[in-house]
Parts: sequence; structure tokens; C-alpha cells
Amino acid sequence: MAGQKKSKQNPIAYQEFGNVDNSQAMVRGVADLPPNQQDLRIQSTRSGRKGKTVTIISGFQHKPETLSQLLKKLKSQCGSGGTVKDNSLEIQGDHKQKLLETLTKIGYKAKISGG
Repeated sequence: MAGQKKSKQNPIAYQEFGNVDNSQAMVRGVADLPPNQQDLRIQSTRSGRKGKTVTIISGFQHKPETLSQLLKKLKSQCGSGGTVKDNSLEIQGDHKQKLLETLTKIGYKAKISGG
């Protein structure tokens, strides 16, 4: 026992029923709802961003691939940068009205929240 090294790739110390891979059972499914069934909130904020204004769109129930495609379309519409964080889109600058119009044309139900 003292001369054997543990494998870093398989950290399982004891397994009762052979070498079964259950990694697919641990993956959580994400509901990919159509746009007309989603209720989105658009708000602009500057907190925690050193005074820079960022427009946040939250309430998405999409897969990460769908969110990144939508982000690319919205960034080109606004002419600015952005990112996906925690199932919400962050677009640099204050583009609330433009994003509201664009999202409603696509078919989303969106509202501007906050002041």
C-alpha cells in the first residue's frame, strides 16, 4: 500500500458496482423556452463598475449557446461590447430603449425596470 500512488484522474476511493459513468445524470437540464414565453427585465446600472454604465437584460431561460448568439445580435445592434453572466446579458452603455425595441421585434416580452 505504501508504494502505490493514487491516480489523480479517478479520485474515487470506493465504488460498489464496477466502473459506471454517471456524469450525464449529474448534468442539469436547461429549459429552452420560446421567446414569447419569456419575461425579460431591462435595466441600466453603474454599481460596481467604476462609474461605467451597463445595460443588463435578465430573465432568460435559454441554453448558453442561444444566449451567446442573441448577445452577438444585440451587440451589433447597439454598436458596443457585452458579455453573458449568470443567464443575463450585459451590454456596455445605456441602450434601454433600443434593446426594448429590438427584443420586442424578435418576439420577447420585455419591460424596462428601475429608474
